[in-house]
Amino acid sequence: MVAANAGGARAGRRHAVVVGGSLAGLLAARVLAEYADRVTVLERDRLAAETGARAGVPQSRHPHVLLEGGQRALDAVLPGFMDELRAAGAPRVGMPSDLVQWQDGRWFRRMQATTHIHTGSRTQLEQLVRQRVFAHPAISVIEGTDVVGLLGDAERVRGVLLRERGEGVSGEPRPLEADLVVDASGRGTKAPRWLAALGADVPHEETIETGLAYASRFYRDASGQLGTAAHGFFVVPNPSQTHGAVVVPQEDGTFLVTLSGLRGDEPPTSEEEYVAYAKRLPHPIVHRWLRGAEPLSPVYGFRQTANVRRRYDLPGRRPAGFLATGDALCTFNPVYGQGMTVAAQNAIALRDALADVRRTSSTHRVQRALFASSRQAWDISAGSDKQMPGATGNALSSRAVDRPVGWYLRRVQQRYASDPVVGRAFRSVLTLNAPVTALFAPQVARRALFGPVPPSPAEPPMEREDAAGQYS
Repeated sequence: MVAANAGGARAGRRHAVVVGGSLAGLLAARVLAEYADRVTVLERDRLAAETGARAGVPQSRHPHVLLEGGQRALDAVLPGFMDELRAAGAPRVGMPSDLVQWQDGRWFRRMQATTHIHTGSRTQLEQLVRQRVFAHPAISVIEGTDVVGLLGDAERVRGVLLRERGEGVSGEPRPLEADLVVDASGRGTKAPRWLAALGADVPHEETIETGLAYASRFYRDASGQLGTAAHGFFVVPNPSQTHGAVVVPQEDGTFLVTLSGLRGDEPPTSEEEYVAYAKRLPHPIVHRWLRGAEPLSPVYGFRQTANVRRRYDLPGRRPAGFLATGDALCTFNPVYGQGMTVAAQNAIALRDALADVRRTSSTHRVQRALFASSRQAWDISAGSDKQMPGATGNALSSRAVDRPVGWYLRRVQQRYASDPVVGRAFRSVLTLNAPVTALFAPQVARRALFGPVPPSPAEPPMEREDAAGQYS
């Protein structure tokens, strides 16, 4: 379907299939609806029956944050969406004002927020996106269906093979023809295997894994400590202190807690041992809060945290008519909270590549644009993880330029917690709202290279700073 005249003439509209009703798949479908007569979303779950965490998305029971870069992208694809999300009660948390945060041996000053994140459930966000996307007359969904292969050959994909899911279901897969197939099936994608079956080259996979595991549980704040003076806690692990914690609000007034550790020291899923594990954090504030909070759910574990990047952008014998997006293209360690934001930014990259009438919209060119839109998130996630003890994978090597850049970025990070200028720039990059070059702006470089490290609070600051830098 990706045709030379795709940008505006609309003469090349045909049938597009999106594998997976994830956020990445839904947004890709909405973009493709501007260029196709029909867009069919294929989803293995039965969405109408899913009122909570989806069976096909086990990470739904864990924290999800929508970074500022993702908020802007969502509003661009679905105008007015962020207003709808806020109206639905999704928590909006200011950084650094609303969280009590510890990182690299320092407590953060709770200065005026320079960015906001949304911390509500993935279920709420996906349901709202689904309503908007499926309201488009060109988009339909087939639920309860597995994609088991691709139609076509090594030169061109011409559709997919489907098999209905469920007990007692049997029979041969049925074909569904399409001019474009977009794989948005997530980190468990089987697309490399499907492509190999067509005689095409499989993408090279780059991996970095720390062995990080985490466990989450829902709580009610029985003490009333959170929600007014502070909205949550954030303890960020690093190479010398490998335990982490996140406590963030949900749209129903509860709090979702996640504790994390590396391989060999994973957080327990036993309810009795879960709270005790929080004693390993560098400060007892989270453990004390957990002891007084009311648990509302079992403990849910998660261990699939490797960074995996599939290099469909590299040369190789790959068929036209196939694209990968979202986690099927690039999967990040979920602890960095980038997945939903990158899914939305992938959709923007797809939109812009298809709309560019100055160049032919070949599948390979569009795939390179999708890859480029995930590069900064990969550099942050994989770049941080390769520093962690025991990290493994085939993407651990460093370039000669990494040493001086790493030296400079360490000076930036030393000032991130307490310098308002450096902090603003660093947060804009971490939230995928500004390029990495923002860290090299003159006002940031002067402070990083020549300025002292401003003091940080000696104890967890339970109050916000006012405009004058005083606690109120």
